Amino acid sequence: MKTKNINSTASKVPVLRQLCNLIPAHRLAGIVEKHNSKDHARDFTHWSHVVSLLFSKIVHCFGLNDLCDQLDLHSGPLSAIRGATPARRNTLSHASKIRPAAIGADLFWATLEHLRSLSPGFGRRRYPGRLKKLHRSIQIIDSTVIELVANCMDWASHRRRKAAAKCHVRLDFQSLLPGFVVIDTARESDARRARDLTAGLKQGEILVMDRGYVNLGHFKELGERGVVWVTRRKEGMLEDLWQRRPVSGNVLEDAEVALSNGVVARRIRAMVEVDGEMREMEFLTNQMEWAASTIVELYRCRWEIEVFFKQLKQTLKLCDFVGYSANAIRWQLWMALLAHLLLRYIAWTSQWSHSFVRLFALVRGVIWQKLDIPKLLERYGTAGGSYRNMAQPAQAYFPGFS
Repeated sequence: MKTKNINSTASKVPVLRQLCNLIPAHRLAGIVEKHNSKDHARDFTHWSHVVSLLFSKIVHCFGLNDLCDQLDLHSGPLSAIRGATPARRNTLSHASKIRPAAIGADLFWATLEHLRSLSPGFGRRRYPGRLKKLHRSIQIIDSTVIELVANCMDWASHRRRKAAAKCHVRLDFQSLLPGFVVIDTARESDARRARDLTAGLKQGEILVMDRGYVNLGHFKELGERGVVWVTRRKEGMLEDLWQRRPVSGNVLEDAEVALSNGVVARRIRAMVEVDGEMREMEFLTNQMEWAASTIVELYRCRWEIEVFFKQLKQTLKLCDFVGYSANAIRWQLWMALLAHLLLRYIAWTSQWSHSFVRLFALVRGVIWQKLDIPKLLERYGTAGGSYRNMAQPAQAYFPGFS
């Protein structure tokens, strides 16, 4: 019987260094110069700052002491990552407070561009179901509220005795990668950020959004730009009925209406399966030619952005922060997005077929070990390898238990 070599996954560099090597080394210096940000501590550069916050999101550090102690204990391997150095608690806290978080944002977009140049097909997939015939770019916008466990942050006050930030994202449905991100306080309504999120959309592209982004003036602007939009109808909206269309299947109503600002739209009422139960929902769109079932299916794809937020908030633990100033929160959100991007890239290049949660747990467990990531993932059942620990459910119980 042929067995695998136990050292087949060995590498000369730790896993964390392999991840950081995916970040373009030459771009950070230019970004720092662009924002006129200077190193306030000689032994703690902007690169060390990025690596520290990236590490904190991957290993789930729950405080400054935890983060600084772990990096100090591994200062040797850390220094091999382009000269990164550990920081003291006050140094790291001060850096996150005064260094512009826009550096983290620009580094994220630069890394995304760099990874796409390395792998032009990064993230691309075929549209599922009836959406295959559209051959158009589908963009999804939504936001998620990130609760902050602090009672002294006036900048993030949200409701009574609560604090929260909000992350608005425009997600490409084909690649499931963000195309635009806005990080703001939770006080800002979704509709006020709709124009920012859709500024780059071109004629013919499809925009799917929740009813929190309903804005009649914005709908008119999108229609004039040739953008197809699909959303849920808000309760209490007033429309003038023009004509009804024939319906079939789960579609209960298909009608052309005029919104209160004169925009002609299409109102569709259909039964949609939600959590195993059929619920009645109403949709609005400016697309008059496609089948009503296609419009319903377009809105169904909005669930992908909920999965994206779940990976950020639950897997990367956006509830654990190592700084609570407005700038520090933005830094950590951008580093969480960067960590997510790097993990998505190694999953893509390694043809990882399991869940994002399992990939994250695997990388986190071996972050300081010298293991080759692609070979390691291959041993865990991907890229033609055997599926380990994938036995029948009945075999997962201990002997003597049912």
